[in-house]
Amino acid sequence: MHVGIIGGTGPAGRGLAVRAARAGHDVRIGSRDATRAAEVVAKLAAGSRVRGGTNAEVVDAELVVAATPWEAVVSTVGPLADALAGKVVVSMANALVRQGREMVALVPPRGSMAAELQAAAPLARVTAAFHHLPASLMEDPESGLTADVLVCGDDPAARELTCAFVGSLEGLRPVEVGSLAQAGPIEAFTAACVTVNIRHRVHATVLLGGL
Repeated sequence: MHVGIIGGTGPAGRGLAVRAARAGHDVRIGSRDATRAAEVVAKLAAGSRVRGGTNAEVVDAELVVAATPWEAVVSTVGPLADALAGKVVVSMANALVRQGREMVALVPPRGSMAAELQAAAPLARVTAAFHHLPASLMEDPESGLTADVLVCGDDPAARELTCAFVGSLEGLRPVEVGSLAQAGPIEAFTAACVTVNIRHRVHATVLLGGL
């Protein structure tokens, strides 16, 4: 699969790029600055399957992932809306703020960051996934990461493609949840996951028993 990662130079984007490249996908990491993207790619242990480029260049892909910090999702994706029309775009942003030793979930105006992304790119086929994964474990291929990844979206074919991509990544199991309306509670639960990791100094993941 050809995968483009918007805002892929941060921890979340880098971890996803490493896993995707190891799974045999061709990945392009995007940034506002192509030089910055090239520098990040040069430092990744991902081989020739990962390249860099501007955010506008990487959206020419079969699957696009928005990996920017949540505050920058709308401003980054909005100018790319025409290029994203008809494409499967995965939202992985969580609107969180830190208060002391806890992370607290914020409620975006449309209820979730996935819904905000959908509004910014109305013709994109938006799904939501990858919310509860420790970025450091994703980037380290020897970390032994195992996790369930909750996937939701309004377009059944887009959900299917997203689940197929998730399932191709070592250690990850896709769990289809339902429509994009589920993105709000999925994103908010990330606050609890990160708080557990802060308090207990671990890198815990979500695993659903009985499924």
